[in-house]
Amino acid sequence: MKFKVSFALIAAASLTACVSSPPPQQMAAVQPQGVEGSWVDPNGIVSSFQAGTFNTRSSDSNTLLASGTYTSLSPTLVEINMTSLVRKTQSRVNCSLVSINQLNCTQDSGAQFSLARRG
Repeated sequence: MKFKVSFALIAAASLTACVSSPPPQQMAAVQPQGVEGSWVDPNGIVSSFQAGTFNTRSSDSNTLLASGTYTSLSPTLVEINMTSLVRKTQSRVNCSLVSINQLNCTQDSGAQFSLARRG
């Protein structure tokens, strides 16, 4: 009798071990928010936005070309106050986030440019 009870307990334990747990939930890909991150212009110049700080660097030597600050005016509008280290000038740039991967900007001089989000 003890053998039958022991066998039944072992069988029940084995069946319990075979029951699979539900698969872990896959995490959804995190979509970038606002302008935070790295952006590149058609000439390969890299701009980065991080916690209110703005920097632009050359792609070949990583030389700092401009720096400044930015302020989010709305979820899709950003104002950049920057100093060009190359021209030794200060300027204000208004940018519009037209898609999650494209930022269209207009300098206070009227010049326009676009940036593409960098992977």
